[in-house]
Amino acid sequence: MKVTATFHGGMAATVEARGHCVEVDEPPEAGGEDEGFMPTELLFAGLASCFALALGHAARKRDVDLQGLKVEVTAQRPGKDLRYDQVVVTAQARAPQDALQDLVDKAARLCWVSNTFAQPPQIEYRATEVP
Repeated sequence: MKVTATFHGGMAATVEARGHCVEVDEPPEAGGEDEGFMPTELLFAGLASCFALALGHAARKRDVDLQGLKVEVTAQRPGKDLRYDQVVVTAQARAPQDALQDLVDKAARLCWVSNTFAQPPQIEYRATEVP
């Protein structure tokens, strides 16, 4: 997988992957122009969308129709720390709660993003000169 962010000045960038682009910016109170998602919103958008797809997959395998499926991710920051310390993933659909909870438990094992959060990867930072 390869994702590239191109900085445009201020607090703005364009993120590209597989020919798709997403604009990234901060709100005015953080020095941006509010022309796109904040990076942290993209982080949790990845979790919400991956979990929704994992739920859909688990439901299809069991011939369960999850009409109106929505996945919401909420996150809390502990004061001024530069990290989030609590993340809640909530699935909502027109289905009995016990059946939905069973699918949520199964989807938690299928979602690449939630699995990456659960066991964070080693991150290496490098600098290279532009040719």
